[in-house]
Amino acid sequence: MAPENQHFDRKSLRKVTGGSAAWAELALDCVAFANAQGGSLLIGIEDAQDLPPPGQTLPPGLAETVARRMRELTVNVELATRISMAPHGGEFLELRVARAQGVASTSDGRYALRIGDESKPVVGDDITRLLNDRPARPWESLPVAGLVRSGLDADQCAAFVAAVRASARVKGSVKEKSADELLDHYDLTAGDTVTHLGALLLGRRQDRARLGTAPVVQCLKYDEQGSKVNKWVWDDHSLSPLQLVDAVWQGVPDFRETYELPEGLYRRSVPAFDEKVLRELLVNALVHRPYTQRGDIFLNLHPDRLEVVNAGRLPLGVSPQTILHDSRRRNDGLARVFHDLGLMEREGSGFDLMYERLLSSGRPPPLPTEGIDSVTVTVQRRIVKPQVIALIDSADQRFQLSQRERITLGILAQADGLTALDLCRQVEVTDADALRPWLGRLLALDLVHTAGRTRGQRYFVAPALLRGARVPAATTLARIEPHRLRALILEDLARYPGSASSEILGRVGPELSVKTVKRALDDLVSSGEVAFAGERRWRRYRLTKGQPHPKSAAAAG
Repeated sequence: MAPENQHFDRKSLRKVTGGSAAWAELALDCVAFANAQGGSLLIGIEDAQDLPPPGQTLPPGLAETVARRMRELTVNVELATRISMAPHGGEFLELRVARAQGVASTSDGRYALRIGDESKPVVGDDITRLLNDRPARPWESLPVAGLVRSGLDADQCAAFVAAVRASARVKGSVKEKSADELLDHYDLTAGDTVTHLGALLLGRRQDRARLGTAPVVQCLKYDEQGSKVNKWVWDDHSLSPLQLVDAVWQGVPDFRETYELPEGLYRRSVPAFDEKVLRELLVNALVHRPYTQRGDIFLNLHPDRLEVVNAGRLPLGVSPQTILHDSRRRNDGLARVFHDLGLMEREGSGFDLMYERLLSSGRPPPLPTEGIDSVTVTVQRRIVKPQVIALIDSADQRFQLSQRERITLGILAQADGLTALDLCRQVEVTDADALRPWLGRLLALDLVHTAGRTRGQRYFVAPALLRGARVPAATTLARIEPHRLRALILEDLARYPGSASSEILGRVGPELSVKTVKRALDDLVSSGEVAFAGERRWRRYRLTKGQPHPKSAAAAG
């Protein structure tokens, strides 16, 4: 049975026939679909069924009656009706509702919004939010007074046209359009008139400044005590949103820092911030901010985390608890441009990507929070469980896991197991049926095990797999050749001078014996390559003066 969702609902024939007809309820459903993304109501199919009853016939004139009553009971709702027939001969009525231009309501002043598989009433202050999110004419399409097509930045226009024609996401028929036709196609211009979106993306610096709400980005760096130690600002409007993402990534050196994690014989270089995650965060902030209100985008860079703070609340119908599944476009035109140019994921998949990338790198998932008039998304810089990286890498190479399987495996590995209820909360689903696509093949592939039953059922990563990820190269390192061990120690001391033998052992290979490492250190001291200070437990080792860095020596050789 196909589940009801944001774009699809079933209604019993009793809702529109006889004395039990529920016209007001159906009108509110139409308003909910119109205020969301539009959708279809199939009338004559019960909730638990995929098809109407065999041989069902609809009363004559029902389609016209339903269309007329809905137009009487709703405001700003565009709809169409048609009678369809199922393969077994049963008839049903399909009521198609278009996405409203502006805000839809019932004729008696009620508002609703389709969220998931429910039509939820909108009341109180949320009505104001709905009106702000869905103006009668979108901000992007409004004309800019005094700005015509010839006044746009010629270089940016040429770069935009070239990027569209080079994009794999754009249809061939669109690429064949002339430069002027492409600007009209993306609603950057309307004839000779330039829209707000056109000025924002292709205008000159002064054109963006005149808009009043063009994005300003501030990156503030804090130390361990919370004191501000550095600041980067993009506030002169010389860059369009299409250029800001690269500028911020390249302009803040901390974003491109890396550090190393021991991995058996070798070390893995791990970025402090995943580039795809950071770019997706920036794109989300630029694309989903309300351009009808002022407010800078803040990147608060702390030693252990990055906070991206954006003006405005989440679109109505989206909450921090449902952001992984619910998607509402606040700026349709801007989102379409960013998507077609390959600068953002398809609608509704940006947070999926961030979950996958962060969990696969041993970090917690992104944490969204909503303030009074802002939204903050926090990502952690430090790796909580380094062994998760090798775990997911090896599992993915062997089984080609799906995105949802990688997310679930990462969540379970970091949490050391979760109950079914807790796992549902982590992936933002309501029940075991909705959890199945997230578990995918993990149970069948023996990557995830279960214990207990029903509400007490617990999911956890196979212990043998976790042990393998923790020590991936134990069999080879335990029999390492003496010259290779000495080379690893020299490389370690070049990075960490003044280390104790126990510290060297922990970084080079914890599975080696203390005597093996001590013997190698003694050999290096005898050969004059390493010196030490202190005695017994206070002894600290360093490279001797003039001793070249191991990598430099290798390069010279």
